[in-house]
Amino acid sequence: MVDTGSTNSYRRLAACLVAACLLAAALAGCSGNEEQRPRPEPKRDAIRLDYWTPFSGGDNQFMTEMVEKFNAEQDEIVVEQTNSRLDDYYSRLRTAILAGNAPDIAIIHTTSMPQFVQNGYIEDVTEAASEVGLDWSQFTPNIRKATEYGGRSYGIPLDTHALVMYYNKEHLRAAGVLNEVTGKPIINPGPEGFRQFLEKIRDAVPGSVAPLAMPSTRIDSVWFWWSLYNQMDGGGAFYDESGTKAQFDNPKALEALHFVNGLYETELIPPDINDSFKLFQDGRAAVIMLGMWGTGAFEHAPKLDFGVVPIPVLYDHSAAWGDSHTLAIPKKHGMTEERRRAALAFSKWMVEHGELWSQAGHVPSMTKVVESRAFTEQEYRGDYAAVADYVAYWPRHVKQWTAIEYLIQEFDKMNYKQQTPEQALQNAAKKVDAGAAG
Repeated sequence: MVDTGSTNSYRRLAACLVAACLLAAALAGCSGNEEQRPRPEPKRDAIRLDYWTPFSGGDNQFMTEMVEKFNAEQDEIVVEQTNSRLDDYYSRLRTAILAGNAPDIAIIHTTSMPQFVQNGYIEDVTEAASEVGLDWSQFTPNIRKATEYGGRSYGIPLDTHALVMYYNKEHLRAAGVLNEVTGKPIINPGPEGFRQFLEKIRDAVPGSVAPLAMPSTRIDSVWFWWSLYNQMDGGGAFYDESGTKAQFDNPKALEALHFVNGLYETELIPPDINDSFKLFQDGRAAVIMLGMWGTGAFEHAPKLDFGVVPIPVLYDHSAAWGDSHTLAIPKKHGMTEERRRAALAFSKWMVEHGELWSQAGHVPSMTKVVESRAFTEQEYRGDYAAVADYVAYWPRHVKQWTAIEYLIQEFDKMNYKQQTPEQALQNAAKKVDAGAAG
């Protein structure tokens, strides 16, 4: 059997437990314990920078290696990284900023930036970054624009991490839906083509293998819905122009949600999955929809013969949920021009060495890095690098994370057949309206 829970009470308890960290899955697995790395050996007259990150697992390993490499390559700056749990990362960062003891530089996801920009918590780095030789035109436009407000830049974009489709070649081969020449899935056009693709897999693989693995709780089904909704011409609306009223309770959004719900109802997505990542890693899922951050882990999984492609276009055009990590300078007392330049010099080095960060699976933000041999020669990454051009970011709203939580709550109920897709969108919209206008 596929990983399952046992009772409705367990399901409710599990849903409550994950509520405290349900956004961790959305942000590249950033849910580990706080980790303070050993301080680098002191360098005479070096500027020491405090650097806060919310990474864990593979992400943190690659980030730590990059920081250590930066410190080893020059003598002017020493970066001291503090890695924290995502669960309370942003509340701790806001508190530190208000208390005047913020770090010199910090990772901020673009979805969280509106609140930091509106409240004046991070610096406008437009001219300062240019002064250290950072060329804004070198960034992928879609990623760069996600950090701009009023034409001003409030962070150095490091990457994009979007939803992609991983597939087990052995299971697809057994179902006759793997192109042996290209190694890519064979999927007929449209929603029905994708459904038939999964049905062929279900008919060919053992009952213990999920055709498509997706958790019944957490944010995964929301990501998938948002991707499909944004693939539709005229789709993707979330708020009205005032930003105080939800606009996603509409026929196009409902059509996309009906498709997602149909996969749960027909058990092409088996019920009660708790950990789709592990199912796929262990060879017990034929397909999963996951962020790019899975690549670094999957390629080290023993006996896993997998491929990865962008989310299939089931409707009118390409689109996939995504977010970006940015390097931002928090407002702090005592920030000198010298320290600011050092922080931006470190940021410049990080984005120019994005091929190191891409080893975790992310797509680097700089065009020249994506086009470099160091990136293109990495396996898998080139199969989905183009996704960076059509990432469907969440709206820029100071209460967006709360709105996403509402969607997760209502989609969970739908996934457990406690309400219809119509009710899920209606109830989520009512909660967003109350919160956005408040």
